Order: sequence, then structure tokens, then C-alpha cells
Amino acid sequence: MSRSAIAAGAGRDSAGADLGLPGPLVAIARRPRLAAFLGASCIAFSGIFYRWAEVTPSTGTVFRALFGLPLLGLVAWLEHRRYGGLPARTVRLALLAGVLFAGDLTFWHHAIAYVGVGLATVLGNLQVLIVGVVAWFAYGERPSRNTFVALPIVLLGVALISGAIGGRAFGADPALGVVLGLACALCYSGYLLIIRRGGRDLRRPAGPVAIATVSTAAVAALAGVIIGDLDPTPAAASLAWLAILGLTSQSFGYLLISLSLSRLPAVLTSIILLAQPVMTVGLGIVLLDEAPTTAQLLGVVLVIGGIGIATVGGMSAARVRRAARAKAGA
Repeated sequence: MSRSAIAAGAGRDSAGADLGLPGPLVAIARRPRLAAFLGASCIAFSGIFYRWAEVTPSTGTVFRALFGLPLLGLVAWLEHRRYGGLPARTVRLALLAGVLFAGDLTFWHHAIAYVGVGLATVLGNLQVLIVGVVAWFAYGERPSRNTFVALPIVLLGVALISGAIGGRAFGADPALGVVLGLACALCYSGYLLIIRRGGRDLRRPAGPVAIATVSTAAVAALAGVIIGDLDPTPAAASLAWLAILGLTSQSFGYLLISLSLSRLPAVLTSIILLAQPVMTVGLGIVLLDEAPTTAQLLGVVLVIGGIGIATVGGMSAARVRRAARAKAGA
């Protein structure tokens, strides 16, 4: 994006480029690396807070979205006042993205019940490879050679996590947990592909996310009524944990990541965001007494390593430098 496309705002980033963001977001947008890491850290705790809330999958999805809306809505309103309404196409795509995000969260919550927070989160991060495959078939964007190298490594890791290799595995039903984790990754891949097509207006990171969050809450509520697992009146303690989940993950986490995505080279963002599943595995072991087997932990290493190869290894050092210069001059 050119400098003139961003110039409508008042703030300036460290390179002098106009940010065009609401005042409170300017400071953090000037530090996109920190924003990405803080966003990943917020999301790393989401599974922990969900487990502590002790609610059903649909209930967790609905209330996470509802509690995340006030902050996102406030920032989206500030964006609307400053720049006007979003294009109709962006709104439509954000609503559709929210449908898929509802599936992502609900499948992930179910996967947690069968394979634990840490391993379910690692499986959800397979969206990195799925996005590449979908983009290949849908848009003709052939994946890099590193993606093909990473695929068997990741598949071996998934097999180890499921217990198909390595004997008895941790989790109530690790094989079913893997299937649900893959469904989660598929939905999240669709969410990313659709919401990215809605536009790359650096001035308005919250608007599309807020619209998608409304859609997520509505779709999850409808699905919960149909399935029969929606609790409209969770206990006070559950509501407290869901409120923390909504604020940290749905509001701060995705807003911070949204700020960083368009301001960093893709390879650097990928490296930083890989911290999230690693942190979640560690948090699950320490805070929830989860006990993945040695084989499953090896599977975690293979999955995260394969994702790293596909997303990071596919870009040469020269391309990284060019991408960084392009971002600096955007």
C-alpha cells in the first residue's frame, strides 16, 4: 500500500508514515513486532480461560464473541466517524468470515475436550498449510517447495498427536480430537482467506473484525440452540472467565494481530505468531495438569517445525530484506 493511501490519519509511525488510526492505537502500531507478540500471548491463554469457565462449546463461542464486542465496537465506531462506512463488499465478506470463525471456535472447543488445550491449539495452527493448499486450487498460487517438504513432517506429527503412532496417547479420545482440530483449522483457513479479501485498509483494523465477531456470536447461538448445548445463563464464575477470554483474546488479541499483519513482512509475522501454540502447550501442562506423552510432544515439535518450514523457510534472506524495505516504504 502506498504512503498516500495511509495519509488520511493524524499519527505517524517510527518511519514517519501516517498511520491514520484512532489515537490510542497509534503508539502500539508504531511497534508492530511487540503488537504481534502481545497478540499471540493473549490468544495463547484463550484455551486456558475456556477450560476454567467450564461451559459448553457453543456457550463459550457465543460469550467470547459478546464480551469481545464492546472494545472492538468502540474502535470500529471511531474508525467509522473518521473515515465513513466500510465498503459493502467488505461488510459482506466480514459477515461470511464470522460464520467460519464460529465453526473454528466451536470445533476447537470440542477438540479441547478430547485432546486437551495444548494439542488442540497446535492442530488449529495447521491453517497455515491449509491456506496454502486452498490458495493453490482457488487462485492458482502454487505453494513453495518448502510447503511440500513440510507436509509429510506435519502429517507425521499429527499421527503422533492422535496416538496412531507411539501407543497410548493423552486425551479422552485423541483420534477424534485430531479430526475436530483439523475441522477447526479448515474453518480458520476459510476465515483468513475471506477476511483478507475484504481489503487492506490500514486505517481500519477493527471494523471488519467487529462485524465478523457479531456474525460469529449469531451463528454460534443458532447452532447452539439447534444442537442443544447453548446455556444462555452461565454461572457467575463462568461469566467472569468468559469476560476475561473475550477481552484478552477476541478484543486485544485479534486487534493487536490485525495491527501487526499489515505492517510487518509476512515471514516475521509468521515467526512471532508461532510462539502462540508453543506457549499454549506449556500453559496447559503447568496450569491444567495436562500430560501429553513423549510421542505427542514429539508430534508437537514436528507440527510446529513443519509449519515453520512452510511459512519461514520458503522465503530467502534476500526476499525477507526486500519485503522489509517494501513495508518500510509503504
